[in-house]
Amino acid sequence: MDGNGDMMIGRAPENRRQFLVKSCWTVLYLTYLVYAVADLTGGRHSPTAMAFGWCGLSVFLAGYLYLLFGPRSGDGPHRGRLGVLAGLYVLSLLMVVTLGGAWLTLLVYVSISSAVLLPVRHAARAIAVIGATVLALGLLGGHAGSGLFMVLTATLLGGGAMTAVVQMGRTMRELREARAAVAQLAANEERLRLARDLHDLLGHSLSLITLKSELAGRMLPDRPEQAAQQVADIERVSRQALVDVREAVTGFRRPTLEGELAGARTALAAAGITVDLTRAGTGHPDLAPDAEGALAWALREAVTNTVRHSGAHRCEVSLAESGDELRLTVTDDGRGPRCPHGNGLTGLAERLALADGRLETGPGPRGGFRLRACVPLVRAESKAELLAESKTAVPAEKPDSASPVAGPPP
Repeated sequence: MDGNGDMMIGRAPENRRQFLVKSCWTVLYLTYLVYAVADLTGGRHSPTAMAFGWCGLSVFLAGYLYLLFGPRSGDGPHRGRLGVLAGLYVLSLLMVVTLGGAWLTLLVYVSISSAVLLPVRHAARAIAVIGATVLALGLLGGHAGSGLFMVLTATLLGGGAMTAVVQMGRTMRELREARAAVAQLAANEERLRLARDLHDLLGHSLSLITLKSELAGRMLPDRPEQAAQQVADIERVSRQALVDVREAVTGFRRPTLEGELAGARTALAAAGITVDLTRAGTGHPDLAPDAEGALAWALREAVTNTVRHSGAHRCEVSLAESGDELRLTVTDDGRGPRCPHGNGLTGLAERLALADGRLETGPGPRGGFRLRACVPLVRAESKAELLAESKTAVPAEKPDSASPVAGPPP
């Protein structure tokens, strides 16, 4: 798999890490060629047959490695690759007929390659044909027995299993693309919602401001006191419109704990990481909106780091009250902390500081990495004090934008 969880079966490696992983698996698979090598080094063939065998084995390996590591364009099978696959099948038949039943293992590689390169329907037929070929060649060559049964089983089961794995990889990619499309549609819908909200908020206010500006302009030469009243109304309406816009934009940009917990469950499950959310609630009655947004950003950053960098197998998320604080803790069993912190954690610490919170990072109790975000809780008495202070600081009465006080007509 690559860093995003995509299976690299049937795809050329894109970086050094993928090349090394695929090379290790290839070396493991090629150990089945020990039967063919033992047949060549056992002294049972003439020098001419041995030379032919070594040349044929080299050509087969070259073609097989090309199918594994060669460049590939698009998702469908390339004609050049199909030609190489057909050539490997013919070469395998020739080697078995010429050198004996020890070379039947070559058809196992042809079966697996067919499962990788061909669509599922064609791959199933190809694997059946290759299995029938193994059985026919084994019986005609007098190789009936446990050895033939093992090769036939490896041919059919190996090809069938690889077909299932490839199909699963394709399904995973399709699901990931579908999730990306759904996320894009949700983002577009949210943008449309914001546009509708802004239109509803500003349409009436701007129309009213325009009307009162015209009235003030007409009153200004002869009735300056009434014009001043219109200007004061314009100021109040514009201030209220500014407040409404800020509230709409803040609600649009601020994530919620409930939404981020759902996203964390999906992201970690897609990355193959076991997640424990049993101790993570969705909210707290004394949690301020700004503090909840900061915790939601912290959860998003922690989950992103776990998926991308930790290499973890398990992640635990908990949300607990401690004194006058609410603590979000995300712990994984990955490679542990890296120093210095990246831009993500630095920005997260600054965002928490704006909500009077703090960020703590370090190794987990059993290794791995632990991120803890703490924000203060606003109790009922504190809310009353803040409300009293806000009323004292803003003596002007909030106007009703739905029924503004219009000045007298000109």
